[in-house]
Amino acid sequence: MSEQKLDLFSKYLSIWVGIAMILGAILGNILPGLSGALRDWQIANVSIPVAIVLLFMMYPIMLKIELKDLTNVQKNSKPLLVTLIVNWAIKPFTMAFISWFFIRIVFSPFIPAGTANEYIAGMILLGLAPCTAMVLVWTYLAKGNINYALVQVAVNDLIILFLFAPMGKLLIGVSTGFPVPLATIFWSVVFYVAIPLGLAVLTRHFVVRSKGNKYLNEKLVPGFDPFTKIGLLLTLVLVFMFQGKRIVDNPLHILLIAVPLIIQTYLIFYIGYVAVKKLKINYAEAAPSTFIGASNFFELSIAVALILFGMESGAALATVVGVLVEVPVMLSLVSIMKKKRNEFNFSKTI
Repeated sequence: MSEQKLDLFSKYLSIWVGIAMILGAILGNILPGLSGALRDWQIANVSIPVAIVLLFMMYPIMLKIELKDLTNVQKNSKPLLVTLIVNWAIKPFTMAFISWFFIRIVFSPFIPAGTANEYIAGMILLGLAPCTAMVLVWTYLAKGNINYALVQVAVNDLIILFLFAPMGKLLIGVSTGFPVPLATIFWSVVFYVAIPLGLAVLTRHFVVRSKGNKYLNEKLVPGFDPFTKIGLLLTLVLVFMFQGKRIVDNPLHILLIAVPLIIQTYLIFYIGYVAVKKLKINYAEAAPSTFIGASNFFELSIAVALILFGMESGAALATVVGVLVEVPVMLSLVSIMKKKRNEFNFSKTI
């Protein structure tokens, strides 16, 4: 089998993210009038420009999910069980503690208390959102079971609808003292997960009926991929237009935010790694089971941070830093899994 490779955008995602961040920061400083006009274009505290580009990101991601595959999960439920326990019983709490410990204790001399709380809130939002789209890339690179990864993604997206809001309110409230409105975070999830997911399900249904699965998977879904990438970069440009002054004044903060995010990623990966090995899960399903918790659904995290805390908030900045560090870290985890592949040959059914 030939070695799978990332497409140009995914391979250099950290570079594109860095360029978008720099471009946004420059625009925010040299064109304050444009920045202010875009910031003020909102309805019910929801930024219209950001809402548009975020929906560009979310719909193509959801279009890849086939909900009917959920009926087959009972045949091999252990990898899904590991995913659910790591993602919802462990990861949110370790992220809350690690972010609080580093930002409020270790880095307290460098970060004001109010700003620190916003950074912690943003990192908690990352910890509450297990990966959706990018886990398929990591699974593909590691030569894992893409179909099972899709099942794991579908189940996690359904759980996000019910647990993201109450857990977000609890953990952000306990860690930072921010009074997070439950209704706001709930409707954010509805708008950025439920609606795109519903539209994607309807699209799949009608396209398969009219043109078949082959057209859907080989033509339509790949055709929408650029919208996700463009939407992500435009979102980052907008966010950093409004973060421009903060970045110029505090460039060190980006590095400080990255430290607990990187530690959290490796910790969650190794928790999943130990679990799938103890349960003797074969490599094809073990790989996505370790990746889905370690990686983040950063599109949702960015969206909720923007709505809850605003474009100029530290929470928004923290979620964007999560995008910046994800690719190099996850590529290292893909390499680790591939090197350890022979340790997961528990049967001949891989």
